[in-house]
Order: sequence, then structure tokens, then C-alpha cells
Amino acid sequence: MEVNPPKQEHLLALKVMRLTKPTLFTNIPVTCEDRDLPGDLFNQLMKDDPSTVNGAETLMLGEMLTLPQNFGNIFLGETFSSYISVHNDSNQIVKDILVKVLKPLDVKTKFYNAESDLSSVTDEVFLEAQIQNITTSPMFMEKVSLEPSMMYNVVELNTVKQVGEGESTFGSRTYLQPLDTRQYLYCLKPKQEFAEKAGIIKGVTVIGKLDIVWKTNLGERGRLQTSQLQRMAPGYGDVRLSLEAIPDTVNLEEPFHITCKITNCSSERTMDLVLEMCNTNSIHWCGVSGRQLGKLNPSSSLYLALTLLSSVQGLQSVSGLRLTDTFLKRTYEYDDIAQVCVVSSTIQVES
Repeated sequence: MEVNPPKQEHLLALKVMRLTKPTLFTNIPVTCEDRDLPGDLFNQLMKDDPSTVNGAETLMLGEMLTLPQNFGNIFLGETFSSYISVHNDSNQIVKDILVKVLKPLDVKTKFYNAESDLSSVTDEVFLEAQIQNITTSPMFMEKVSLEPSMMYNVVELNTVKQVGEGESTFGSRTYLQPLDTRQYLYCLKPKQEFAEKAGIIKGVTVIGKLDIVWKTNLGERGRLQTSQLQRMAPGYGDVRLSLEAIPDTVNLEEPFHITCKITNCSSERTMDLVLEMCNTNSIHWCGVSGRQLGKLNPSSSLYLALTLLSSVQGLQSVSGLRLTDTFLKRTYEYDDIAQVCVVSSTIQVES
């Protein structure tokens, strides 16, 4: 009978010797309100504790230094000194060895398109960056900036305008506690020389990359740069419908007016358009559906005033517009065009 030898779990043995530094002593503050049974006892004990920071006893970090009992964690972007020993314990040849030890931040991005012009290529793009501290210790966020690509200019929207200079929206404390998340907002606008060339910015474009710099407890600096962020430019097809005017708030079951703009995005073909209005469960169109809008020349626009009413309160979506090109027998559907807040027109007062 043949017996298979036991399989070896790992071919390589990894040993790391790190030049460690002392860390700040951490304590768990225990407090209570003055009206509770202990009264001011807990607060007084923390003040008398020599390991706490004078005047900031409720903070977890103390004044004493302690030597680490284990290797600790090394995060992406941080610098550390160590010796790494990789030994092949097997009788096989091992190739493509890669060391990765952990990621300190979780970065997520979202893009929002703002329509402000006839052509989509000149519209502003808003980038929201969500940054989460996934370590077990607080971080001092020294810098979070967006380095735009050559096609865009960027404006940071993370300050509150004050007299003299702007103040950060996160206040004077820029510490990011473990598992906490912050949202950073940036506005990008295509440069004039690229905005005039529609073919360059359509499709997938490179926005730029985030540059994040932080410090840990003892001032060790870490830096992380994301890869180039890419954004898919919105496509409108041959016909683009945009809103020029719409009220923010309307009354229940009372007509309100909107103004739409219809643009023939084709540079060669004239369209003959027919407008159809489809009612939804909450939004109802007022007027004749199926009316002729006439011919629309290439790269031309027309303005259209429409009337609606809502039978349901709350935030309602304006949907149900259809444009049909009678030349090509092609129908374009427009739903979720905008949202409007519907409120009751009467106020009931309880006696």
C-alpha cells in the first residue's frame, strides 16, 4: 500500500525583526454624571492617575510610554525599519514572492454630474471621497487633496468660508478615530481648451488621483496615493432633455409649471419630434399628449413649458416624458427627470 506524504501548508518561512518604538499608554476612561451615585469620584480618580494627560483625562492616550509586547501592524504608506528573512523550507523552487503585511484606509469614490450648459462636455463633475480609518488607533489627517488630470481644474469644497480665511468643515480637530469615516467633496470642471473639443472628454476620462497624508500617535507619517480615478461621461444619445426651471416646493393637487429644453445633439440630421406624456401614480401631466413639436435642426434647441400636478405628498419624481422622432421611428424615454417636494396646501390646527 502506498502512503502519500503529508502536504506542506507553506513553502516559505517568513521572519521579520522590527526596530520598535515605545507607544503612548492607553487607558479606558470611566466617567459618570454628577447626579449619579459616585458623583465626582471617577473624575477625581482619573485626575489623580499619573498615566493620564493633565486637563484631558477623558482621552484614551496617556503621558507614559510603554514598550510594545508584539510586532504590531505595518500599514500601507508607512515607513518602518526592519530585517525580513524569507527561507524556503521545501525542496521546490519558489518564484514571484510578494510581501503585502496591511491597508490603513478604506477609500471609496462617487461621481455626480451637474448639467449647466448645452453640451455635456462643459458640465461640472463633483467627486465625493469617503475615507475610513480601518486601523485600531486614531489618525491625524494632515492632508487630503485631489490632484486633477491635465484636462480638469479642481476646487476643494471642504471649508466653510469665514472672514479672512476658510475653516475646515471638520472643525479644528482633524483626528480620524478608528472605524470613523469622513466625506471630502471636490468640484472638477474641464479646461477651456478641452471643453471645446467634445470628442476628447466624452466616454471614459481620467479625473485625477487622491493624495492622502496622515500621522499616527508618535508622529510617524504615512502617505497613500490612489490610482487614477476614471469617470464615465454621461451619454444623451441623439436627443437631450434638460430642465431649465422647476419649483422646489409645490402644493398638493395644485398645478405647477416647469420649463424643459430639448436639444438635437446630432450634427447632421434634422428631427421631427412628437411629445407624449405618460401619467404616473403620483405625478399627472396637464395638456394634450401626442402633439407635434415640429422639426428641430442639428445642434439646435427648443424650450417647452409644461404643467403638472401631484396627488401624493412627499418627495416625488417627475417622470413619463416620451419623444418620438417620426423620421427614424425612434422613441426616447425620460424618467426621473427631477424631484419636487409636494406639501399640503392647508394647515390643520388641533383644538
